[in-house]
Amino acid sequence: MKANKITILKSWPFVVVGCIIRKENKFLLVKEARIDKGLWNQPAGWLNKGENIVEGAKREAKEETGLKIKIKGLLGIYSLLKRNHQKLKTDLHAIKIIFAAQTVGNKIKFNKDEIMEAKWFTKKEIEKMGKDQLRDMDIKIEVKNFVENKIYQLE
Repeated sequence: MKANKITILKSWPFVVVGCIIRKENKFLLVKEARIDKGLWNQPAGWLNKGENIVEGAKREAKEETGLKIKIKGLLGIYSLLKRNHQKLKTDLHAIKIIFAAQTVGNKIKFNKDEIMEAKWFTKKEIEKMGKDQLRDMDIKIEVKNFVENKIYQLE
């Protein structure tokens, strides 16, 4: 019997890889155009089957921002449970592996079908955002950890 994606999501956690990208004391967030439309998020997405975790985070950053990035280290691994997701009408359980990164390039470019906007924010601006603005509230913790240099080396 072949299970569809929604059935699988109800059954098991799925892996998300992403980055908090910093440039000159600002952090890059992307505004979602599909699921959770209009909410700001860090560049992130599902890890592909068999994909290296670090390479997956770099791929997602490139797909969602057009930027090449350099991974500085691991910010953390987060277990995120969203009960009765409003659009998908199911519980979602993501294991988020989030890295600290810096840009290598400067030109932001994104697919408007997936991302509505990309914008640099200060830590203070992100701290003031609520559930009606941020896709996941753990983004605030990730940014705080980046600023406080709570970054795990990849070695």
